[in-house]
Amino acid sequence: MDWNDLRYVKAIADTGNVADAANQLDVHQSTVFRRLNTLEKDLGVRLFERLPSGYVMTAAGEDFYQAAERIEADILALDRRISGQDLRPSGTIRVTMADALLVKLLAPCLAKFRLAYPEIELEVLISKDMLNLTKRDADIAIRTTKQPLETLVGRRISKVAIAVYGSKEYLKTHPNLSNLNRHDWIGFDETVIDSATGNWLKQTVPDVKFPYRFNSCMGILAAVRENAGLALLSCYLGDSDRALTRVSLPIPELEKELWILTHADLRYVTRIRTFIDFVASFLTQKIELVEGRANSNFLTPIK
Repeated sequence: MDWNDLRYVKAIADTGNVADAANQLDVHQSTVFRRLNTLEKDLGVRLFERLPSGYVMTAAGEDFYQAAERIEADILALDRRISGQDLRPSGTIRVTMADALLVKLLAPCLAKFRLAYPEIELEVLISKDMLNLTKRDADIAIRTTKQPLETLVGRRISKVAIAVYGSKEYLKTHPNLSNLNRHDWIGFDETVIDSATGNWLKQTVPDVKFPYRFNSCMGILAAVRENAGLALLSCYLGDSDRALTRVSLPIPELEKELWILTHADLRYVTRIRTFIDFVASFLTQKIELVEGRANSNFLTPIK
């Protein structure tokens, strides 16, 4: 048996069809189809039932799938352990973060890190999703979250304060903050808004309507800067922008935490530890900004 066939069986089982399995494996669809048919013929058993709704594993297919999962986990663990033996501050680090963290906080830090450690290559993946660090989609995740995944280890940097902001120009023409329902609001797309933010808006602005929505904090920030209305923003975004004014105190129920996270098997790798220490030191100098304590430029706050 070719051990590589297990990858093909697992990909078909994970995706439910040959076409998506081919995309996942980065091979032609005909290759997956041919490998599966040859394997079933050699074994004398069907691994999948071909149904109109997709490929469904047989009992033999289940056995193959479980074996493939175990082997994949062993290979990934071996990869992480071998990486952990690297004692030099060199190699590649794949780090993921949201666009707002990069643009408003970490771009200068990463530039300084590259100068300090020229033998380390940085691959920065801009994503609001928690990429799979176990499967090495990324080595390090810098995230604002209330609950990091239990499978990860890392360092908590600070609280992340969130408040209401508007542009100075918008507030000149809409100075009355006693009735927030009368204001235009810029918000998150319904697919990405979290429950805490949704609950706060329903309680504080029960008639709120969002004529303008984004799935990115940087999109919301850009709209606020263009005088489109009020919005909830992290204080490190709003307080660092001279075009904006904060119109509320930080909202405790929306508070998150800033974390630098990695997989347990990578935490002692020299380049990973070096990067985490460097970024943590940089962010420690920004704690007042991140926690909403660096700004005196706000109006009489709404509650």
